Amino acid sequence: MKVIFAGPSLPDAASLAGEGIDVRAPATQGDVLAAVEEGANVIGLIDGGFEYAAPVWHKEILHALSLGVAVLGAASMGALRAAECHPFGMIGIGRIFEDYRTGRLVDDAAVALTHAPSALGSKPLTIPLVNVSATLDAMESKGLLAHGQREEIDDAAGAIFFKKRTWRAIVERCAGMAESDRQRLLAALLANSIDQKRIDALELLKAVQEAGDRRTNVDLPWRLHETSFRTRLVL
Repeated sequence: MKVIFAGPSLPDAASLAGEGIDVRAPATQGDVLAAVEEGANVIGLIDGGFEYAAPVWHKEILHALSLGVAVLGAASMGALRAAECHPFGMIGIGRIFEDYRTGRLVDDAAVALTHAPSALGSKPLTIPLVNVSATLDAMESKGLLAHGQREEIDDAAGAIFFKKRTWRAIVERCAGMAESDRQRLLAALLANSIDQKRIDALELLKAVQEAGDRRTNVDLPWRLHETSFRTRLVL
């Protein structure tokens, strides 16, 4: 049994996953544990809830790993948890994971965004900072940014709350720019926009599709200790 938790990073995951993969809503505390108890052998964590529900707990991921379940993470909550749990065997995938793992990214909020309800397809409505960074990298490599413009856009994006961060809001916050220049910059950002979260999520989906649907025999260099918190979660 293979399970993927996905939402705004890959809203069309169900249509892309194919047979044999159970696509579920973004994970919250207890969901990974429940998937393990239901028999999941491969778990792909992409998106997770964090604002109105308790997020995925590290210990439930460690529990899965201790049983030989392959747990992969990318793009959003998955990248965060993979960066934190990869020393214990969680598999991280993609640029965002690598940025967190190496310390290039440290703020959890860099992956945050606002999205439509799941009933309306979980479509992203705002721009996460990881996508801003990927877009500016691409534009710099093409010579599309004037001197100092990268820093100005980065600062503008970082100053906007994630629920209000759109390309238009970012451009409007760039001071000292003529209106015609703003329109040209906005058009360039939209034309070159990189959805890094989707790119990483698709890479994880491919890895889950190719993974063997079985638990492995594990000889871990660490031991999972029981705690009252995990006992309460199981019960």
